[in-house]
Amino acid sequence: MDDDELAGRVALVTGGGSGIGAATARRFARAGAAVVVADVVEAGAAAVADEIVSEGGRAVAIAADVSEGDQVDAMMALAVDRFGGLDLAFNNAGISGTYGPLADLSIEDWQRTIDINLTGVFRCIRAEVPLMLERGGGSIVNTSSAAGQMGFAMLPAYVAAKHGVIGLTRSAALEYARAGIRVNAVLPGTVHTPMLEAFAGSVEGVRALAAPSPTGRPGTPEEVAEAAVWLSTDAARFVNGHCLAVDGGVLAS
Repeated sequence: MDDDELAGRVALVTGGGSGIGAATARRFARAGAAVVVADVVEAGAAAVADEIVSEGGRAVAIAADVSEGDQVDAMMALAVDRFGGLDLAFNNAGISGTYGPLADLSIEDWQRTIDINLTGVFRCIRAEVPLMLERGGGSIVNTSSAAGQMGFAMLPAYVAAKHGVIGLTRSAALEYARAGIRVNAVLPGTVHTPMLEAFAGSVEGVRALAAPSPTGRPGTPEEVAEAAVWLSTDAARFVNGHCLAVDGGVLAS
C-alpha cells in the first residue's frame, strides 16, 4: 500500500483512542488521509491525533459516545468543518460487555452492549452515508468479530451484537453499492488490545485465550489495521459486502 494512496481523503475512526482503532487511525494517516479520531475517552483520542500531527499528518480528536445520536452528529460536523467532508469511515467503537450466564444478564447490561456495538454502528452509518453521497461515494468498514460468525458462552450480548453488525454490513452494502459507497467489515479474532487485556486480566490471560487458535498467538492491532485500511483503498474497489476475518485461522478451524 502506497504511503500516499489515500491522499486528499478524509477518514473517521471511532474507538480511535486505543487498540485497533488507534492503529487504524495511524495507518490511515500514513496512507495520506486526514483523520478524525473519535473515542469516548477524550485523552486517548487526543494522544493519537497529536501523534499523527507530530509526524506530519492531519488529524483532529473528538470525545464521542456512539450510543448518543448528538455525539455521532458532532463527529460528522467536525469532519466537515475541519477537512471539508467525509470519504472513509472505520466504525470500530465497542465494548466486551458483561461476562456471565445469559439468565443472569440484566436488561440494562444487555441494552448497553447492543447500544454501543450494534446500534452505534447503525447510527454512524446513517450519519456517514449522506456525507459520502455528497462526495460521490466512499468506503465504510465496520468492526465485527470472529464472534460474529460463531457462538461463545457467557457473552450473549456481545455475540448477538457482532452477528448483527455482519447483517447490517451486508444490507448497507447492497443498498448503497450503486451510489459508489462500499460497506465491508473486519472480523478480528483474539487481538491483544487494552480491552481484551482488561477482559482476560493480564497479558498472560490474553496469550492463554489465543493459545488454542491455529497460529497459537494473539494478533496485533496493526494486523487488523492493515486489513481495514486496505478495504478502504481503491485496490479493494470491487470488494463490497465482504466480512474479512483477521483471526489467524480461527473461523477456518
